Amino acid sequence: MASLKEILTRRPVAATVRLTIPAGGAKPGPPVGPAVGQYKVNLMAFCKDFNARTQKFKPDAPMSATVTVFKDNTFELSVRSPSVTWYLKKAAGIESGSGRAGHVVASTLSLKHVYEIAKVKQADPYCQYMSLEAISKSIIGTAKSMGIKVEKELD
Repeated sequence: MASLKEILTRRPVAATVRLTIPAGGAKPGPPVGPAVGQYKVNLMAFCKDFNARTQKFKPDAPMSATVTVFKDNTFELSVRSPSVTWYLKKAAGIESGSGRAGHVVASTLSLKHVYEIAKVKQADPYCQYMSLEAISKSIIGTAKSMGIKVEKELD
């Protein structure tokens, strides 16, 4: 149950905007400008904040961002790392997964690759309380659905 102080200090939310932006590539122009600017958010502050948070990632990595805009034109930014499928495609060196997963193998990865991806995804706010083993099992399932075979060691 929320305390009275929390209820009184809660700011009313105007909108929640979900965007996929390349890391370090937020600019006031489209697609970021129209999506966030319509709520009268300071675009330069948003772009600087997003670019500062994503500078440790590769420049073309697609970052998922959730922007909570409040009625007083302030915002709260939540940035997640790139999707598991993007990491799997980069690690396997393929453009897209298999069209017939389970029948046609698009590529092969080792458990070491899966473990490295799991370590990166563990920093996400949604995965921070999951064990590395659980995240790895989820990544293996995603790889299987993409037609990527996971082996103990590559030959």
